[in-house]
Amino acid sequence: MRTRTLVTLVGAVAALSIPAAVPASAADTPVLTTGSAGGTAVAVGDVLTAPLAAGTNATLYSSATGTSGVTCSSSTFTASVTDNPAAPGTATESVSGQSFDSSSCSSNVLGVTGVSSITVDNLPYTTTVASGGTLTVTPASGSTIQTTVKLKTLLGSITCVYQAPSLTGTASNGDNSIAFTNQQFTKTSGSSLCFGSGYFTAKYAPVTDNGATVFVN
Repeated sequence: MRTRTLVTLVGAVAALSIPAAVPASAADTPVLTTGSAGGTAVAVGDVLTAPLAAGTNATLYSSATGTSGVTCSSSTFTASVTDNPAAPGTATESVSGQSFDSSSCSSNVLGVTGVSSITVDNLPYTTTVASGGTLTVTPASGSTIQTTVKLKTLLGSITCVYQAPSLTGTASNGDNSIAFTNQQFTKTSGSSLCFGSGYFTAKYAPVTDNGATVFVN
């Protein structure tokens, strides 16, 4: 009787321990999900999009604390997911587009009468999104993040080129947003009407995957 009890006990322990070990990987939650935190996994290859958050502007100011520069009320970005590992971890995306509607842009720089266009160059960029919400944008090896701003002035059109080695932002589940604050660009070419440094601030929300809101886990 004692032997039978011991065998039964060993069998029960084995039965309990095996299921605990096997389903662990199946229960893993990826870094990016849709619908809710811990929701449906965002598939590799899915395209994420977002406009500017309602009531906000994208700005490129001449200083981190000033208000002189360029302001746009309409901008969107597009990125495809290239890796979405289990959380905690870091998802990666390829940014294939970031556009600014020039009709929504204005400038209060002395001598500038309007904005002809704003173009993001050297795409695609690589974006990493960590479980904690830190977002980093980097260019391809040997390249740089670059924005070309064409302005209308009293003396004709001018072109200002700004570059940055990388950008750092924050992803938030509160409003499914990504935000950049005072990310510094340096002017690499352009007339004296082009301010020497540009500080980029923008908040994009909601980030969606085929219409479903995206969360970071």
